[in-house]
Amino acid sequence: MLGVALGIGVLLALVGCTATEDCVAPQDKVSQLLQHLEESVNFEEAANPSVLLAMNLAGGDSNGPIHKWLLQEIKDEAVRRAQKDMTSGQVALHVLALLSSCQDPQSVHALEQTLDLIRVLQQKTDEEMAKLEAEGIPKTTLYSVGLDTLALCLAEADGAQRPSKALAKQVLNPESPISVDTQAMVALALACTYNYMEHQNEQDLLWDALWTVSNSFLDEQKERNGMIGNIYSMGLALQALEATRKFYAPREWDCAQAFSRVYAHDYQQPMAIAQVLPALVGRSYLDVAGLDCAATKNMSPGRQLPLPPVLGTHGIPRALIQVHYSITNTLQGIPFHYFILVEVPSDSTLLRVMEVAAQEDPQNFSFQMEQTSWGPYVTSIHGLAGSTEDRTYWQFLSAGNALDEGVGTYKPQDGEHIEAVFSTY
Repeated sequence: MLGVALGIGVLLALVGCTATEDCVAPQDKVSQLLQHLEESVNFEEAANPSVLLAMNLAGGDSNGPIHKWLLQEIKDEAVRRAQKDMTSGQVALHVLALLSSCQDPQSVHALEQTLDLIRVLQQKTDEEMAKLEAEGIPKTTLYSVGLDTLALCLAEADGAQRPSKALAKQVLNPESPISVDTQAMVALALACTYNYMEHQNEQDLLWDALWTVSNSFLDEQKERNGMIGNIYSMGLALQALEATRKFYAPREWDCAQAFSRVYAHDYQQPMAIAQVLPALVGRSYLDVAGLDCAATKNMSPGRQLPLPPVLGTHGIPRALIQVHYSITNTLQGIPFHYFILVEVPSDSTLLRVMEVAAQEDPQNFSFQMEQTSWGPYVTSIHGLAGSTEDRTYWQFLSAGNALDEGVGTYKPQDGEHIEAVFSTY
């Protein structure tokens, strides 16, 4: 029943999209972003399941070397780490990537082992829910719980109903503001589980949540000339609006206005491209279980892309710029505030600014980071580390506003003041 209902949902989504040509990006734009995504794959780093997921949804070459490498690495990584140190959201992304490649996540063969990844996801989702119901917050984030729920639903598992009801209540709680990214992921999950809720009052709850999220997105888009959240939340927001059409009908979505904001931005961050690309071809993560992998091989938007070349490091010397950089903590332990002025080549990232500051004053500006699917994430500055238990992290601001990009992609301007403030979420 789930598979039949999902197939109907996918068909309706695609019909809704093709009814308005503006809801599908020009082929050259799709091809350009798909090429950027494939060129971003680094064979010396862990494979990003979101990249494979987006490539499959956008009709990339599923028989090419990059696709084959990503798929094998994702299976290997799942077998190695899923039960040990992956978060629930990471497991869910691996499930979605495998589903989009027509692989069975209940039987993942790799490294001479076989793993039921759905069972692992269900266990980790139960842990999220236990803490959410006991303390009002999940073990990781509501975004992850939404991702977990979506993956369980699309895999036709039985454990998606319980978190769906909890997520709907979170969305409808006016005292718990939720980010655009999280609202969008929750909306995708609820749109999947809506038809599978057993009781009418449960369906009504999900309908109210989906109506609320989708209409708030449409309102914000209208008020902000096409923008929903920031440019990096647009991908999931567009996917959500595509997937929830029946919940805001008869209201119409001006998708051309929203798409114009996406076209105007030069996306470079692989994760951002991976989230926006499905929306540009009229699809969402809801479509992963309905892909025809044999047909997808014939949907490649152009030539088979070669492996990215090794680029030379020589170039024209860049002018130096000055960046003001400060770190502040008033939350834990002894408060501190340190300031430094550093010089870096123009077009340098914030990460480079931090590295120069740490070189010039290691006692005060040393920091630690870890690699994530969104790029480098700063975990500690001046020996003070963020904590999921305390819900603390290092927030980066410019002119008092939180940065839209991570330290690995944001490029400060000459004379700009970047603040790192130890904060709570």
